[in-house]
This record gives sequence, C-alpha cells and structure tokens, in this order.
Amino acid sequence: MDFNDTAEEAEFRAEAHAFLSQHLKPKTPGALRSGGREDFLERAKAWQKTKAQGGFAQITWPKEMGGRGGTVMQQVIWGQEEAKFDAPTGPFAIGLGMCVPTVIAFGSDEHKKRYVQKALMGEEIWCQLFSEPAAGSDVAGLKTKAVKDGDEWVINGQKVWTSGAHYSDYGILLVRTDPNVPKHKGLTMFIVDMKQKGVDVRPIHQASGGKEFNEVYFSDVRIPDSDRLGEPGMGWKVALVTLMNERLAVGGSPGPDWKEIMDYARSAGTMSDQAFRAKLADWYVAAQGYKLTKFRTQTALSRGETPGPENAIGKIINANHLQDICNSAIEMQDHFGIIADKDEVPSDAIFQESFMWAPGLRIAGGTDEILKNIIAERVLGLPQDVRVDKDKTFAEMN
Repeated sequence: MDFNDTAEEAEFRAEAHAFLSQHLKPKTPGALRSGGREDFLERAKAWQKTKAQGGFAQITWPKEMGGRGGTVMQQVIWGQEEAKFDAPTGPFAIGLGMCVPTVIAFGSDEHKKRYVQKALMGEEIWCQLFSEPAAGSDVAGLKTKAVKDGDEWVINGQKVWTSGAHYSDYGILLVRTDPNVPKHKGLTMFIVDMKQKGVDVRPIHQASGGKEFNEVYFSDVRIPDSDRLGEPGMGWKVALVTLMNERLAVGGSPGPDWKEIMDYARSAGTMSDQAFRAKLADWYVAAQGYKLTKFRTQTALSRGETPGPENAIGKIINANHLQDICNSAIEMQDHFGIIADKDEVPSDAIFQESFMWAPGLRIAGGTDEILKNIIAERVLGLPQDVRVDKDKTFAEMN
C-alpha cells in the first residue's frame, strides 16, 4: 500500500507547514507539555484564533460553521504537522474535539449560532462533565440528577476528573432525569454555564504537581430546557457521540518514546545492558505496530469510512508503554531518579513528569479494562460480559 501523499495532499502539507513555521517554534526534542507556564492559557487562546483566521481550525467542519470544508486526510495532515511545533492546543482539545461537535449534532440553530464560532476563535473554552466518584468506567451509572421545574431543570450532584473545568466557560453535562428505567435510558444531556450560581469547581492537586483535573459540585443549578441536547432520556445516545470522539482523541500519548530513552541510554552508557536492549526492541516493535494501525485508520478515513473500535488498541499500547519507558529511565538514572526538579535531574525531568502523568492516561477516555472489553467483544467477537443490571431500573439497582 502506498502511504505517500497525493499531489493535493502534498500541496496542503506544504501550506500547513509554512503557516506553522511562520507562527510557531519547532518542538524541542523530548519536550512534554508547557501547560505549567503562567501565560499558557493566553497563548493557547491566541494560537486558536490565529489558526481560525488562517483557515486551519477544525478543517473538516463546513465553511458555514467556520471550518475549511476540507477532507479528513487534510485534518490528519494538519495534526501531523502541528505536532512538530510548540503549539499550545491543550485547552481546546476537549471543547472542539468532543463538546462542540456534540452541540453541532444535537443542538438547535440558536445553539450553533451562539457557541460554535466563539469556541472556534478561542474566545470560549468547554469541558466535559461525565465521570462521577461512583461512575467512571460505567458512565451510565451516574447519580447527578435533574428535576424538571417549569421551563427549567434543577441539577444536584457531583462530577470528578473534569479536565479544564477551572478555566472553562461552558460544559456539556450528562445527568439522570429518570431513575425508574434501566440506567442507559434515563439520562439527558445539557449545556451548562460553568460560571453560574451553584457551580463549584475544586481543582485536584496531582502527584505530578499539576492541577488539570477538577471536582465539580452542582447545588440547585438551574438550566433552561432550551439548553437541552437531544430528547429527555436520550442522553446516552448523545453521550456516545462524545465518547467516540474522546477515545479517538486520547489515542496518542504525549511524552518520551523509544527514541528518547534510547538516546538517554547512549548518553548514560547503558546501551550494552542486554535486558534493556530487549525492552527497547519490544517498545520499537509495538510503536511500529501502532504506526501501521494508524495507517489503516487513515486509509479508512480517506475512503470516507468511520474508524471502528480497533482504535482502542492504540490507547492501551501507548499509555502502558509510556509508563514502562519512564519507569525504566528513572531506574537508569539511579539516585537522580527520585528527583523531579527540572534544573537538577538529567533530561530535564521529562521522564519523571511523564511517569506521573502516565497512570492518568490509562484511565482517561476509558480504562485499560474497558478498552480491552471493547476489543474483545467488538473486534474479536468474543461473548459479552454478564450484566446483572441489564433489565433492572436504576432505582432498583441503587
């Protein structure tokens, strides 16, 4: 199979690279994330606006939505080229990759007119409010409830692990509106103003030192029925659109790969260690397998097809190998391995920072166990797990 660009794709790649070179610096080898910088959010907003004005934000979106009206392969090419530069994209990944497409799919014309352009231009940031303390992998088991009161819904409950909630303007919120039906049938999706009365966002201090995730509490929060996405009780159908986008979005893993640890091993003089060389070979083979799997996905996209559940494979491989690679590098650093200060440790603590981040990547967008079930059932055709709650109402199970 020929994986080279067509003439049109090569022309677009050159255009994209020229635009990126004009506005950004190339990414430093081994660099992980710049989200800790105080000016990061403003830089991200400025870059998002620059992309939108240049016609490179959400390339596949129709022109009437502010997109380019381009092809999926052009979007893939843009992503490949942007990854080569120090692009502050994080704050908009969830909103433009998951939330706003859900608004476009299920929202009213008023919703689209009000929210889409502002998000595209970097003026407003969105978050996704799904997971709860007792409903992470089993999202449909959530307990945050909404009760109808005239033309409004009154929301009470708690969400957790909400990325970017502390700087988000809006979010999509999945709640329970009917406990007297099976759990997947009693959910409804809403748009919520994250700055309104009754919404309490509490950042979670992470082991890595960051505060990217949040707990969010809802106390008698009122949302107009006009801000509902989809019909009452049909929230699971709406959520599936978001979840499919999420699992595709988190399939890669930021941080060092086999190349970085091989370079470090050479500088540390440990390349002769046979056990390390065997691990390095495993990481290389897995990386090549993932690369070819991505090519299969790109082929499906280029044919206008929708990528299937096999995309879960990439997330499982990348998240686990990131953790394994960083653990090996930390051990290789000996007494320096316990230090996370970027000014004191070899490789600017890239392995330490990534090691702290890797366990979260194995949870975000579906845990390893959930994704293995998806692969087993939907790719390999194995029997489904036994579900004791399948024909029971949510109230009976709680």
